[in-house]
Amino acid sequence: MQYLLDTNICIFFLRGKLNLNEIIKDKGLQNFYVSEITVVELRYGAENSDNPVKSHKAVDAFLSGLNIIPIFGCIRRYAKEKVRLRKIGKPMNDEFDLLIGVTAVEHKLILVTDNTRHFKQLEGIFLENWYRIKQ
Repeated sequence: MQYLLDTNICIFFLRGKLNLNEIIKDKGLQNFYVSEITVVELRYGAENSDNPVKSHKAVDAFLSGLNIIPIFGCIRRYAKEKVRLRKIGKPMNDEFDLLIGVTAVEHKLILVTDNTRHFKQLEGIFLENWYRIKQ
């Protein structure tokens, strides 16, 4: 199995609230991915922190060895899913989350998130919540 880590899971790890190292070791680093969008969100959080230099170093260390997926290959699915959700009256207003979700679907990855309720409306998505399991 291969996994796309949602931003909130990455943040839990960076804040010491989730021992992702053990999970990655168990499942194999080669099976873990993050979206470019997650990198954007992590960089914003680091820059907005009390100690940007330290936070950016932590993000660098975290991303080291992870596969980063560009969003370009997911744009058509993004547009299709955004229209589908609007037409059924369940628009997903968080553009970044929609891009992360369709990236998981497009690449046939399990999306690991603490926000399963938000993503479950996406067609073809598989979700796991490792944060709730570890609490």
